[in-house]
Amino acid sequence: MKVLVLHYSQTGQLSRVIQTITEPLVNHPGIDVTFRTIESIKKYPFPWPFIEFFCNFPEAVYMDAPENKPLDINDGSQFDLIILGYQVWFLSPSLPTTALLRSDQAEAIFSGKPVITVIACRDMWLTAQEKIKNELKRLNANLIDNVVLVDEGGSGFSFLSTPLWMFTGRKGPWWCAPKAGVSESDIIESKRFGKRIVEQLTTNPDALKHPMLTGLGAVTIKEKTIASETLAHRSFLLWGKLLRAVGSPTSLARKIFVRIYIVFLIILILTLVPISALIKKLLTPFTKRRIKAQKEYYSFPSGESRKDIEKTHD
Repeated sequence: MKVLVLHYSQTGQLSRVIQTITEPLVNHPGIDVTFRTIESIKKYPFPWPFIEFFCNFPEAVYMDAPENKPLDINDGSQFDLIILGYQVWFLSPSLPTTALLRSDQAEAIFSGKPVITVIACRDMWLTAQEKIKNELKRLNANLIDNVVLVDEGGSGFSFLSTPLWMFTGRKGPWWCAPKAGVSESDIIESKRFGKRIVEQLTTNPDALKHPMLTGLGAVTIKEKTIASETLAHRSFLLWGKLLRAVGSPTSLARKIFVRIYIVFLIILILTLVPISALIKKLLTPFTKRRIKAQKEYYSFPSGESRKDIEKTHD
């Protein structure tokens, strides 16, 4: 059994998650694991300068793929399973991830292959995963599982702590917010996914034809983020179109307009997003069926159930 693991990590956090999840696979003699790091020719620094960070958002949202370094893979058809780890930038896949999926190599690597996606992010990933699903479908790949680890601080605190981490390189804790990033315990416990993958690959001949990680709490859908993401993504598309029109990411015009956008974004987050969440909460008694359907849709294919977690503990 041959497994290809692909990922891009700007901060190093996703690399740790990927390493932890794949450790059981690496240690199994019957599974051959190949790791390849996605490398963009354009460098995305960490810490990320404040204005430069926002200047890249239109390209991320519109998935304007930059150029990557070719992956060192001679024969993509040799792999039985692909694990794809990615970060979320502005409710979209990171640009190096987009570049991979839209590269000349992508079809040869992904076509006909079962894929497990792994995300480590703040807590808003639904829109990004929809974009990944569309790319995998275009490449004739089959998404069989999705694992998501989110920041421990929750939506409110991570709104402060995550940007502070991105712009300073320090996780904190800060005077106004807890430590940024996925908790150490969540990263350690993510090994349960690797154990289940090993179990399925070595005992179930049909393992790659269906989800393997059900019952392990692979994802958690927060109802309030569904409406918030929809509103935020519409804003990103509108402003992204404007910013792309005024100039390139390094142009003076874009840097000027980005400053205007930042003010708008702060107002949006502090006003319309909470109002939208409040309205959604008030309407919850009347929209339970719709919310249930949305949660089932976004949690597919692995689901939210945690019924099997105890069975994976040592």
